[in-house]
Amino acid sequence: MDFIKFCVGIDCGKEELVCCFSGLDQDLFLKDFAVKSFANNPKGFAQLLKWVGSFKASKDLTFVMEATGVYHEDLAFFLDEKGFHLSVVLPSKIKHFRKSMEIKTDTDYSASIGIAHFGLSRKLSKWNKPHPVMRTLRNLTRERDQVITDRTSSRNALHALEHSHAPNKSSQKRLKARIKLCDAQEKEIEQEISAVVKANVDLHERIQNICTIKGIGLITAAIIIAETDGFAMIRNKRQLVSYAGMDVVEKQSGISIRGKSKISKRGNRHIRKALYFPSITAIKYNPDLKDQFIRIQIRTAIKMKGYVAIQRKLLVLIYTLWKKNEPFNPEYQNQYNEIKKIGPVIAD
Repeated sequence: MDFIKFCVGIDCGKEELVCCFSGLDQDLFLKDFAVKSFANNPKGFAQLLKWVGSFKASKDLTFVMEATGVYHEDLAFFLDEKGFHLSVVLPSKIKHFRKSMEIKTDTDYSASIGIAHFGLSRKLSKWNKPHPVMRTLRNLTRERDQVITDRTSSRNALHALEHSHAPNKSSQKRLKARIKLCDAQEKEIEQEISAVVKANVDLHERIQNICTIKGIGLITAAIIIAETDGFAMIRNKRQLVSYAGMDVVEKQSGISIRGKSKISKRGNRHIRKALYFPSITAIKYNPDLKDQFIRIQIRTAIKMKGYVAIQRKLLVLIYTLWKKNEPFNPEYQNQYNEIKKIGPVIAD
């Protein structure tokens, strides 16, 4: 039997890696050779490669794993350094694929088989490790988001305590101290983000260009750039919108079923969260965006749909300025419209 493709599907856990070695033959039949577990540490990684080598797969070999929190990262960096073709897939995609396989059991064993079959059935993009600067920015921006979340929770608890009957003074004191600590940590993290950006000349220049958009500041720009790894894996605007979970989903069948259109939210929630308040500010200062927001609000009578449309517009604009490495030109649209009216200039 001649195989044209091989795949190692890996279900990553905190302590254990469950791996399935499968192949695809010329008749497009899938065969599972073996399933084995390894420790999720450097020793286990070496044993995994030795096990894979025992199959003597001379054809196309791909490693596929889910993006399970942070448990997959060490192995991903290890395989990338060894020069293997690795793909990291969103768990939701594997979940829906496994449903089509009609697998009734849900174990690490069956999960690894599903991942391997998914890798053999799809043409997947190669995973590239994020740039160290982008990785640092992502960690800092996410830490800042967690600090703000903790502060909001503490403020709500303090508000409830202060308006209750006979509040405990020591509890109030601790909550106020926690809020003060969160304020200090937020300021410290923002200073560190600024220092990281300024230390990289090209990154600093590009982010300054992005910040020329009304409503977009350093922190918002840093979040967008960090979460997309400097748009390294983004090939076009449509893919970017989908990555952020801002792509529109419609439900329609015949003439009887016509559901409301909505965004998928199957994407990076940090990007969507970061663009909410900038979209409100941008509407105030950008006439084109304000007109678009008003049109959507009049047509749908739903403000949030207008805000989402502006967020999507800002995201694409950030992507464009990053790629072109130039500041925002508020007159660009007017100039473009004038050129379209004149038409192409034909030389004599």
